[in-house]
Formats: sequence, structure tokens, C-alpha cells
Amino acid sequence: MKLGERTVKKNYVFEGKIVRVRRDDAVLPNGNPCIREVVEHNGGAAILCVRDGKVALVRQFRYAYGEELLEIPAGKLEKGEDPMAAAGRELEEETGLIAEHLSLLFTLYPTPGYSSEKIYIYLAEGVREGRRHPDEDEFLDLVTVPIEEAARLIREDKIRDAKTIVAIQQYLLSHL
Repeated sequence: MKLGERTVKKNYVFEGKIVRVRRDDAVLPNGNPCIREVVEHNGGAAILCVRDGKVALVRQFRYAYGEELLEIPAGKLEKGEDPMAAAGRELEEETGLIAEHLSLLFTLYPTPGYSSEKIYIYLAEGVREGRRHPDEDEFLDLVTVPIEEAARLIREDKIRDAKTIVAIQQYLLSHL
């Protein structure tokens, strides 16, 4: 059975700075009509930076959850922006670290049921000190912890961010 669905009409209901929301008319594989709600997002780039056995994390307040989260450095992509370039920029802005080499670990689809967002997660290698310069509306603290402690923080539900959990677990799996 072919599983694809066909879009009949895209109906935009909201266009913001970060997302656009649509309520589409679509057709299911069996020919029946349906409605699909989609949050369009340009995506993001995130960086796992492990140096001397310690992972670089940032602590920042996330308005949607009303709490501070520990996350790997990340940022949203501008339309058409190269994810690797964005990853390098975000690493330096948020942590003051500069990677000589970034390699794509994987692409994460955080909420495939309703969002087009893709997060490109890179591994930073050949890292040296640079200068931190977060965006003017970005307030965060750099936190470095041993990779084993990061794993413990995940187990203890103290790291809740999906991209961070997956990146750290992937790193640990590949280094067993």
C-alpha cells in the first residue's frame, strides 16, 4: 500500500517570526479527505562538544515550559542557511568555543506528527577557545560536566531536552 498523502490546499492561519501554521486540506491513501495541521519551522543546528571528557551545555530559561533547561548549544536556521555553518556559529556564540571540524551525527525530527522542524546535530572536533558573544536577547550560562555526569543527569530527569538526550546517548553508544 502506498502510504503518501496528497496536499489539496495549504491554508496559512498564522505567520510569526519563528513558525508558520497551516491547516491543510489533504487526501489520505484510500482517497478520503482529511485535515492536516502543520507547524512550519526552518529547522535548527545543534552541537555536541565533548572536550577532555566534558560536555559543553548551556542552561537557559525556556519560556514555553516556564523553566530552565540544560541543552547542547543550538540555534534556529534562517531560510536557506547551511546547517553546518549555523552550528559553528552557535557553538562560538553560546560557549566561546571554536571547532576546527564539525561532522554531522544525525538529523533529528523532534515532532513529526505536526511539525516540519529538522534539527541537524553535529559533533565538534579540534575545539579551541574563542570568545562568547550570545545574541542580545539570549541569556544563558555555560555549564561543562563530565560526560558520565551528563548521562546521570538524563537518568535523573534533570536533562529533559530531546536533542540533548539523543546526542549524548548517541555519543556514549558510539564510544562504548
